[in-house]
Parts: sequence; structure tokens; C-alpha cells
Amino acid sequence: MTAEVEEIAALRDRLQTWSAAYFEQDSPLVPDADYDAAMRRLEELEARYPKLRTSDSPTQRVGSTPLNAFDTVAHRMPMLSLDNAFSGEELVDFDRRVLDRLGQSATDYCCEPKLDGVAVSLIYRHGVLVQAATRGDGASGEDVTANVKTIRNVPLSLQGTQVPSYLEVRGEVVIPRAGFEKLNARARAGGQKVFVNPRNAAAGSLRQLDSRITSKRPLVFTAYAVGVVEGDLPDFHDATLHQLHDWGLPISEHMKTVTGIHACESYYESLAKRRDDLPFDIDGIVFKVNGLAEQQRLGFVSRAPRWAIARKFPAQEVTTRLLDVDFQVGRTGAITPVARLEPVFVAGVTVSNATLHNADEIHRLGVRIGDSVIVRRAGDVIPQIVSVLPDSDSGAAQRVAHDIIFPSRCPDCGGPLEREDGEAVIRCVGGMTCRAQSKGVIKHFASRKAMDIDGLGDKLIDQLVDEGLVGSLEELFHLNQQSLSSLDRMGVKSSANLLRAIEQAKDTTLPRFIYALGIREVGEATARALAEHFLTLEAILRADGEILEGVDDVGPVVAQHILRFTADKGNCGVLEKLLDAGVRWPEISAASGDGPLAGTTWVVTGKLDSMGRSDAEARLRALGAKTANSVSSQTTSVVAGVGAGSKRKKAEALGIAILDETALLELLEET
Repeated sequence: MTAEVEEIAALRDRLQTWSAAYFEQDSPLVPDADYDAAMRRLEELEARYPKLRTSDSPTQRVGSTPLNAFDTVAHRMPMLSLDNAFSGEELVDFDRRVLDRLGQSATDYCCEPKLDGVAVSLIYRHGVLVQAATRGDGASGEDVTANVKTIRNVPLSLQGTQVPSYLEVRGEVVIPRAGFEKLNARARAGGQKVFVNPRNAAAGSLRQLDSRITSKRPLVFTAYAVGVVEGDLPDFHDATLHQLHDWGLPISEHMKTVTGIHACESYYESLAKRRDDLPFDIDGIVFKVNGLAEQQRLGFVSRAPRWAIARKFPAQEVTTRLLDVDFQVGRTGAITPVARLEPVFVAGVTVSNATLHNADEIHRLGVRIGDSVIVRRAGDVIPQIVSVLPDSDSGAAQRVAHDIIFPSRCPDCGGPLEREDGEAVIRCVGGMTCRAQSKGVIKHFASRKAMDIDGLGDKLIDQLVDEGLVGSLEELFHLNQQSLSSLDRMGVKSSANLLRAIEQAKDTTLPRFIYALGIREVGEATARALAEHFLTLEAILRADGEILEGVDDVGPVVAQHILRFTADKGNCGVLEKLLDAGVRWPEISAASGDGPLAGTTWVVTGKLDSMGRSDAEARLRALGAKTANSVSSQTTSVVAGVGAGSKRKKAEALGIAILDETALLELLEET
């Protein structure tokens, strides 16, 4: 068997060398037939001797058995987003803030193209790839290890020496334009649906449950940063990336380090001119302070670092024609005009709808049905009409523009509309009697942060309301197997699962229940503040405006929204029916008056390494403290974790005591 062991090792080395030359240097060393023959021989040997198969073998790129779902991976260090600059002036402002904080007259910036793909995190232990995850919400993402292993330019094991024992590499997965065109050509030839743009294609490919499908997609990875590292790395960002490259990880060939912000702007202009000639899509340039010590001194604000910024390319604009305007009714009754356009390709997607926001915006634009309009779309922003153009084409004379008439009654239920003082939004006052609002209310009620009814998605709710099975919240809890069986794609098993989830949702908490009611301006934090202040639903229903305004996070506007909700007989009837249906929550006990932190109010902001913010707040409340979501003159102390921004600044301005995480832990241990 010694000969087979040696042959397997030789084949792996040969295939890895050939892959690096093909995918990284774009310089193939052998014909494809030779590569394929070597791969087949390695597969045969590993099948014969499965104990010799390793996780970093080239054969592991071909895909594996489909998964049922992705596991969730918590990032040891959050994958934060970036602040954006949309002009040279904003870039100069960024530089001024950096230099002011550093106390320097200039600094070096590392410039990199902002790739338009999917951000991922790769974990290498002792040089071997063991995990790959998507960015997700920044705190956690999806485990896509099996799929990332199929990406040809992602090394399964790192080359060279002195590789950290634990190395987290962050980067972007994209599909080059040429690969995208070939992918769509194959789809069209097979009568399949084509992808809209390379970014969507990359995202869809990376999230395939069957990694064998992913292995056939032309995905490419580019490293742009590191996360958690247990070991030594250079003291500068550009040197760190070059070190990653030496270990076999691909980095951008367009990366450049410059001194001063004006050199950054020159780099931006230079690459912007070559944008269309690049082999991949980019939507801007990322500038990072190059010194890692300087980055550490600058720190973070909110969900972004102070030491980096994305200078975005101008939003793409195109001309099309406004064909009609529809009026949609939202969960809170807001009437939103939606423009129906002649389909046009802009910023990577085909756009046929755009928001007109409200009646004031229609008046400001002076837009009419039939007009030629300029539509703008930047990134994931909803397309919008930015201006109206005079007709100049020969067919314009045959087209007559018509004024956009805002409805006088609700387009869904026919009920009356009203516009509150100081608001631009016109609303239907029909509440749950309006079918469109009813759908929105139920969708919010069933959402994850509210009652968390698993399996009750938007399309199913639309069906339930359209079929007359659910018209009000409490009717969800009276659904049965017979009623659900009449719906599309609702078999016995799926119906049973949904009914079980609805039953489980009856056990909730008072903060979740308050949030689930969808009262305007009452988010999670305000719902929790109301529950902790009043302790019971009955006390909230009895409270007047003055008492409500005494609650943290509740001002005059929010208080009026709560009063309007609780004064409505229909809403009160729904509450009674929900309780009659079995919705319940554990009693909330008032904080002990003699607790060590009784009489104090705390705000927790930023990221804590040892616990989540909600855990920290719960431990403070257990000691008798009140917790709030915003800093005010009533705040006693602020716990500022990593990335604490505006709340910390306000606390500093008010002279409020600020504790870091270490001080908080010491306090909790002492008390």
C-alpha cells in the first residue's frame, strides 16, 4: 500500500500546482484532458482507500450529497458593513475625521476595488480550511463550507510556513462577467431561467443545498481582510494581504497603497474609467487606513469601522416611460404610489416598477402618466424616479400625458383616507377591515421577532386572507386541518406542522406580544420598555398620555399612537379574542426595590464579547436596574462595547458615567 500512498500524495501535489497555475496565474501548465485524467485517478485511489481521503484533497471540490438546510455559524468577530461616500467632498470629510482622531497631517490608505458579490468568512486551522460562512446579519451567517470548497481558487490547505494556528480570512465571492455570460448561455440553451446579474448568480450559486451544482458554477474568491487570527501577521493591511497571497489565497491585483486622500480620489477616477473593462463587476472603491495600529486607535462606530470607507460610483440612471401608477396599501394603512414603467435595464437588473413615495413627491416631480422619466437605482436601493424629461422622439406627439390622480378612497377596501397634520403620508383608516392592511398586520404578527410562527410565510398569509379563512389575528388560532387542506401546496404534513407552530406561538412574552400588535412606532425596544414599566397589558391599556410619556423610549408622538390604538374598540376586541384563544405569557416581576442597582437606569450599546446586549441588560435588571434604549438626562450609566457610537457621544456630552465591558463584568461580579 506504500506505493498507493506515495501516488496519492504525488497526484495531490500535481493537481494543486496545476490548479494554482490555471486559476491564479491564468497560465495552464497542462491540457484539460491531463488534469481530468489525474483527477479521475485520484478519485479511484481515494475510493479504494477511503482512510487516505483528507478534507484538503482536490477531490473534495467536486461537491457532495445535498443538505437539508444550512447550519448557522456565529462569527467570533462581527462582519461589519462600511460607511459610504458618494462624492469627493464626503471622502475629504472622512479623511479629516481620521486625521483629527490620529493627530496626524496625513496617512497611508490601501485602495481596493469594491467587488459586487457575496461576502464570506473562511476559517483555517493549522493551514487547513475547516469552515466557510456567509456574512449573514454580521453577527452570524450560513455554513457554506461544502460549497466554498468547490471554488477552484480557494486553497483547501495553505502553502508555506509560519501559518497562524487559527486564521480567519474574509473576502468576496463573485462570478466574472465572462463566466456569467457562459452560465446564462447554457441556461438559455436548456430552456432554463437565466440569472439577472453576476451578483445574484454568485449568491444563488453559493447557497445551493447541493454542492455538486455549486461546483459547476464559475465562482471566484478574492480575499480583502482578516478577522480573528491566532498568530503573527504584518503590521500593515497591504502587507497582510500580500502575506495571504504568499500562503496561496487570491487577492486583488488592483490593490494599491497611496498617501493622502487626494491620491485616493485619483485612484478612484482612474479605476472608474476602466470599470467597464474589468473582468468583474465593482460598485465602488474601498479605502482603508493602512496601519493596523492606526486602525485600532480609530476603532468603530455603530456597525462600521472608522478607518475605512466605500467611495461608491454614481448611481446608474436611465430613461424610460411612465406607463401607469398603482396605489398600494401598507400594514399601517399608508397609501404608496408605485410607478409602472417600460422595462429598462439599470444597475444590473431589469426595472419595471419604481416608488413615487407619496402625493407630495408626485407634485414635486410634476410627473404625469406617459412622461419620459429618469430612473435611478444604486445597489440594492429601490428604484426611484428622479426627474421628468421633455419628449423629443417622433412618437411623442401621439402620446398624451395624463395627471396622476391620487385616490380619494382606499384602493383596497374603499374606506376613507386621512392625512395627519405634519405628515406626507395619506392613510386608510379601515384598519383590520381593510384586506391589504389585514395581510400586513398578520405578516408582522407572525414574524420572527413577534410571535414567531414558523412556516407562516407571506404567500400563505395572502392565501389565508384571500380565501376568507383569516380576517383578523385571533382567527389564526382557530385554523384546523380541514380549512388548511383547501389551500395550494398544503398537504397533511405541512398543515400539521403549521398548526403545531401556531399552538406553540401561544406561549410568548409580554414584550413580544406588544411588538406583534404592530402599533405604529412601537419597535422591539419600546415594547420591552412598556412591558417592564407597566408589567401587565391591562396597565398599558389604562395609561393616559402623561403616564405613557414617562416610559423610556416613549415620547409624545409614540404615546399618541399607543393611545389611538388602545382607544379603538375594534383593537380592544381583537386583544380580548387573542387572550380567549389561549395567547399567554409569564408574569413580569417588578425589580426589587432594595436591589444593589435599584433606582438606576442603564443603556447598553456596542458589541460585548462575553455576552449579548440583551443578556447584559437582563443581568442589570436582575440587580434592580432599569434599562433603556436611548441615552437621556435620566440615564445613570452607559455600558459601551466595541463600536459604540452616537449613544456614547451623547453620554459624554451629558457627563454620564461610561463603563467598558471589563468594568461591567467587575461590577456584576461585585454585586
